[in-house]
Amino acid sequence: MRYWGDEAAKLIIIGLAPGMKGANRTGRPFTGDYAGDLLYATLLKVGLATGEYRQTPDDTLQLKQPLIANAVALRAAGETSRPPTRSRPAGSSSASGWRSRSPSPISLWGRIAHDQLLVALGEKRSRHPFGHGAEHQLSGGARLFDSYHCSRYNTNTGVLTTEMFEDVVGKAADYVRG
Repeated sequence: MRYWGDEAAKLIIIGLAPGMKGANRTGRPFTGDYAGDLLYATLLKVGLATGEYRQTPDDTLQLKQPLIANAVALRAAGETSRPPTRSRPAGSSSASGWRSRSPSPISLWGRIAHDQLLVALGEKRSRHPFGHGAEHQLSGGARLFDSYHCSRYNTNTGVLTTEMFEDVVGKAADYVRG
């Protein structure tokens, strides 16, 4: 899976890797797990998607402006929460479809995706420290919007609330709309 979404994307969303329960199976990032439930509900709420999300690739969900990619191309067998050791980082073909779209604004889910993207784009991580709700202007013109990953672990432990997530996605949506 390389990426999925609006071919005329004005916003690029980057997660860590295809989810264990659905993304590898369906070919659509964030499909089949709680992270997708929260992500797609939020995209629908802020007007960046239409239709109905049912955790299947044949539902009526359509993204309007976002394109979703992963920082790594695949999840290694048996991996759950750590970055896959046999996966390609964002600088490889997993990112080829969206890298050419910069300086589109980019929203990142999690520190690992944040760091992988900065490395792939040749940016210094020390100039752009990860922080939930942080925004960064990159030298190439792209604007980054950081969020904690929308995983069930983060929401169950209170690291990320629905409101916190909606706030970051809403800011990215407002930026795209001008």
